[in-house]
Amino acid sequence: MKDFDYFSARTVEEALGLLSKYREEAKIIAGGQSLLVLMRQGLLSPEYVIDIKGISDLDYIRYDDVDGLRIGALTTHRSIERSELIKEHYRVLSEMERNLATIQTRNWGTVGGNLCYGHHSGDLAPVLISLNAKLKVARLGWERVIDIEAFTKDLLEVDLEPDEMLLEIQVPPLKPYTGIAYEKLMVMQGDIGIVGASVLLRLNSSDGVCEEARIGLSGASTVPFRALEAEGVLVGRRIDDSVLREAAEVASEKADPPSDVHGSSVYRREMIKVFVRRVGKVALERARQG
Repeated sequence: MKDFDYFSARTVEEALGLLSKYREEAKIIAGGQSLLVLMRQGLLSPEYVIDIKGISDLDYIRYDDVDGLRIGALTTHRSIERSELIKEHYRVLSEMERNLATIQTRNWGTVGGNLCYGHHSGDLAPVLISLNAKLKVARLGWERVIDIEAFTKDLLEVDLEPDEMLLEIQVPPLKPYTGIAYEKLMVMQGDIGIVGASVLLRLNSSDGVCEEARIGLSGASTVPFRALEAEGVLVGRRIDDSVLREAAEVASEKADPPSDVHGSSVYRREMIKVFVRRVGKVALERARQG
């Protein structure tokens, strides 16, 4: 690993100031679960490393019925897993976290770092896609909000300028008769997912017709993937197993999964069919419960 200069920022303004000064030569570190791996592999060699772990203002979980959920970028995976607020209002996030890596990684790794890593097999991004989440990012004197599905631009590349950092995850409140579920294919518990699917379904309370569907996939492209065409199969219909099977086929057809040591493109396509249908069944049952 190449030598670098280290800074420990205590406020958002201090971190943004350092990013503004050093730009492409600097990288942010929080939990370090992703950045240090890339540095050890020689894929990244920053001249300056800015540690933001001490910025307590970015470690929070908040919820209200109007704005929904707000999660600070420095919130750990373990905090998400154990949060009573999240278990009450967005239990899919807590369920997802239980199979994310090891408990040691969840204790130290942050949600912001997970998203900024930009890997197509990450667990968090597809769930946030199905939840219609947005991300707040900032540079000195300016903030902007990005749709989660547009954040990852390519493998290990996200929509952050050199002087920007991620501040917050924003998730809208869920409407009645909405069900959501997530599951991933893994060799052992905590392994990186070969394929993952998160499905949200919202039903009309009177006739059970699907009014909204959102499907987020991991391992289906070089970026976290929203299966728009498959969602279109579901909306406006009373969903049963045959409709879910049709949507799963479309999701598989429209995906462009990579081949790597974890699985071939052909295998991933088949597993997308299985998991969209399987997870869709769970989401449907939850939606019917109101």
